[in-house]
Amino acid sequence: MVRQKEEYKTYKDVFDQSTVKTLFKLISEGKFEGLESPLFMGKEANVFTALTKEGKKVVVKIYRIQSCDFSKMYNYIRADPRFSGTQRNRMKIVYAWTQREFRNLLKAREAEVKVPTPIAFSNNIIIMEFIGKTKPALRLKDQLPKNTKKFFEETISNMRKLYKKAEIIHADLSAFNILNYNEKPVFIDFSQATTIKNPNSMEYLERDIKNICIFFKKQGIKADISDVKNKILR
Repeated sequence: MVRQKEEYKTYKDVFDQSTVKTLFKLISEGKFEGLESPLFMGKEANVFTALTKEGKKVVVKIYRIQSCDFSKMYNYIRADPRFSGTQRNRMKIVYAWTQREFRNLLKAREAEVKVPTPIAFSNNIIIMEFIGKTKPALRLKDQLPKNTKKFFEETISNMRKLYKKAEIIHADLSAFNILNYNEKPVFIDFSQATTIKNPNSMEYLERDIKNICIFFKKQGIKADISDVKNKILR
């Protein structure tokens, strides 16, 4: 445990004191044994694989408290009826952002949308299912499906379930936020996803549709924005 704490301190640009405390709280609760290796290091969050006591691989997503885009987070959250009362405080906004992703993933799973199963969250850290076998599944932009038409149709089907059943919109959907796992789309990165009651919800949905249609058109698929929108809303 002491050795791991020293290892965490070497990530000076990643872990602040509050994050180290949260990491060890989750470890002491048996959520995972320790971080394994980084999957993604970004300005807003850093994503690692970790192992449980049973040797099962999970994903640990750690939102940066100091260097995240606080203004962007606040603008998304204040328009979301579920979090409209959140104070404009950096730490509280990041914690709400983390909770928001956890809740969005739960709602998506309940609607049978293919997403990583959320396991637990605390403060600025969320633990979720590892998508992949021994290696993580690749993003759609890095691994095109063999049957592009079928993959496109399943993507639209998931978008419709998300809207009609979960009543949320991803709001940042693209080939960067869809994994290709066993030739099936798996949606990821749900922190910015918002309820359809958000006054900007239709703008976000249309943006998602546009992103998806542009990508699949480049792959030779007939992807009409108006047709896709009708399929999702009908």
